[in-house]
Parts: sequence; structure tokens; C-alpha cells
Amino acid sequence: MKNTKTIIYWIATALMSFGMLGSGISQLMHVKAMDEMIIHLGFPLYLMTILGVWKILGVLAILIPKFTLLKEWAYAGFFFLLSGALISHIVMGDEGKAILGPLFQCVFVITSWYCRPANRKINQQEN
Repeated sequence: MKNTKTIIYWIATALMSFGMLGSGISQLMHVKAMDEMIIHLGFPLYLMTILGVWKILGVLAILIPKFTLLKEWAYAGFFFLLSGALISHIVMGDEGKAILGPLFQCVFVITSWYCRPANRKINQQEN
């Protein structure tokens, strides 16, 4: 069971990291599709630079060993970011990929957090 949980953790963490890193880089580079999406949602374009930097730093915080408190903050930040993105798209009446992207990323964040190994938790007792 412990081995299965570790495999699930690394799969979810890899998918989450790939998504956050890819979108973070796209936001920093102001890829046209990202610019259009941010404008469509009614947010200012400068927000993309802030989110892009935070996403990349969050991925680094989760992937590097130790720094368990920092990992907790990164997971919380990703959850707030993605749930906010999901709600923003729903409110704007978006469908399909606009909804599924944040939804699946939110699932990956929750799964990664839940299945993380004991040495990546603040309280290192087994749950």
C-alpha cells in the first residue's frame, strides 16, 4: 500500500508540476493565448508575471527535498490559484478545456498533497 501511495504521489506531482511549470513559463512569456484568456477573465496582464513567477517557485518548493513548511504553502497557493481559476471560468460561462484544465490540476494538487511521503510532511508521523 505504501509503495502504491508513493507511485500515485509521484504521478500526481509530475502532472501538477508539468502543468504549473508550463503555464508559468507561458505566462512569463506572455503567450498570446494566455494574454487573451487573462483579458477574457477581466484580469490585468501584469498579473501573469506575478502568477508565472509564483508557479515556477511553487514547483521548485514542492520538488526539492526538505522545507516542509514551504511545501505546505506552495500546495495551498496552488489550490487557491486553481480553484480561483476554475470559479473564474465558470462565472464567465466558459466550457471544455477552460474548465477541465484548472479542475484536473486541482485534482493533481490535492492528490499530490494527500499522498506525499512522510518526509515531505510537517508532522512526520504516518497517517
